[in-house]
Amino acid sequence: MSTLPPRDRSVDPVVAPVGDRTGRWARIRWAVPSIVTLAALVAGWQFYVTSSGVRPQVLPSPLRVVEQGWAHRGEIATHAAATFQVTVIGFAVSLSAAWVLAVIVDFSPWLRRALVPLFVASQTLPIVAIAPLMIIWFGFGLLPKILVVALVTFFPMAIGLIEGFAAADRDAGALLRSMGASRVQEFRYVRLPSAMPRFFTSLRIAITYAVVGAVFAEYVGASAGLGIYMSLQKNSFRTDLVLAAVVVTALLSIALYLATFAVERLVAPWARTENRSRRD
Repeated sequence: MSTLPPRDRSVDPVVAPVGDRTGRWARIRWAVPSIVTLAALVAGWQFYVTSSGVRPQVLPSPLRVVEQGWAHRGEIATHAAATFQVTVIGFAVSLSAAWVLAVIVDFSPWLRRALVPLFVASQTLPIVAIAPLMIIWFGFGLLPKILVVALVTFFPMAIGLIEGFAAADRDAGALLRSMGASRVQEFRYVRLPSAMPRFFTSLRIAITYAVVGAVFAEYVGASAGLGIYMSLQKNSFRTDLVLAAVVVTALLSIALYLATFAVERLVAPWARTENRSRRD
């Protein structure tokens, strides 16, 4: 028995069918304001640098950032690959832990009362304090950076899942139980599908935190990664290369953010429709 709502075929900038011409135009219109704003900011930046004569060590022009970033693309790509590895592994650990604990909490009201306040309290620990401690305790290898990413991204996903499970339709659950369904069956057919919209919303928040957490952990101490690359270039007064690394970091975050929509469309196509209906 399935309670999944039918998929809405109306036009959406993300979930519209790939072959749908209207859907393609909707996606373009959705992106135009951001592109225009970004272009205006970059043009203003370029104009200011050109007209003011500010030194490149203080504020390089966008053209110089692109030029020097391309000239050092091999080195930047190597460090970006290290950051991507830390981000993916740390996020995978966080995602697994969030799912396991959220499911356990959903099946045990006592654990919900015991653990959820601790999850909230964990967010009061600043990453500025956590990252150096991880380096002190676990050295400069991969493990401390993975732990920092996991700690930074765990809370949004865990709370999103817990609240999503709790927001399930009680009438649908009661109907299943009246038909002899077990608690596991109720979870599978009612609570799990209903949690997907909240989960993917929290997933998108967490994935952006993941890249920031990885870069910061590398900035504190690492042998490779965009964080250590920016630190080295800062010490050499290569502001242009620092900004080039910042641009790569932003592009990496955007790519991972957009990837969540593809995963959502594949795993839970109804979730995007429900999120859109809430906004409407």
